[in-house]
Amino acid sequence: MDQTVVELLERNADHAEEFGDRFDDVQDSQRPAVVTVCCADSRVLQDQMWENDKPGHVFTCANIGNRVCQRTDAGEVVSGDVLYPIAHTDTETAVVVGHTGCGAVTAAYDAISGDGAGEPAGIEHCIGLLTPHLEAGVEALPADVRRTEAIDRLVEYNVDRQVAALVESEDVPDSVDVVGVVYDFQDVYTERRGEVHVVNVDGETEVDALRNTHSEIAARIERRWEY
Repeated sequence: MDQTVVELLERNADHAEEFGDRFDDVQDSQRPAVVTVCCADSRVLQDQMWENDKPGHVFTCANIGNRVCQRTDAGEVVSGDVLYPIAHTDTETAVVVGHTGCGAVTAAYDAISGDGAGEPAGIEHCIGLLTPHLEAGVEALPADVRRTEAIDRLVEYNVDRQVAALVESEDVPDSVDVVGVVYDFQDVYTERRGEVHVVNVDGETEVDALRNTHSEIAARIERRWEY
């Protein structure tokens, strides 16, 4: 057996020992307070970033590029995995979690710029879902922008577009709060690696307006770039 699997199972034994009785209240149903849409990047610690150790509290979705939409015969719609807790478990908060240096955003940027390399069909499909949302953001980049800064600008832009998709969807009730954040582990916002920065709330992106409206989290509201 691969040693990685052995280690995972050993850690799971420790998990089961510690968490066994924490499932008592959620064995038969779930009512998560929030659905998070994270990028499926191994550096994005999806529960640990909130110090979440409570089963049933966070409904976590993950995909490359923290996308909230999928394509169907009816056109582009909110993904079922994101919509499920909103539609069926009375979840009234959705958080889109982008991250600095995102590889999916980088791939979309390269595809839009004409520099993309060929990828397996499954990856091409996922990047193809992302690129239409980023094209205007790529066009708005300064002509002399460095590549690393371009990516991090587009990370914020992508979060905005995903928030907009949720806010504008008829399938997401107006009562649902939609928050966009960026998880920073590359010292882009501060030197506190792993800190989450709020960049968008229900479509509002202007920092002063956000801080005035949400004074209780004012210290965590930050944008690096505007479009």
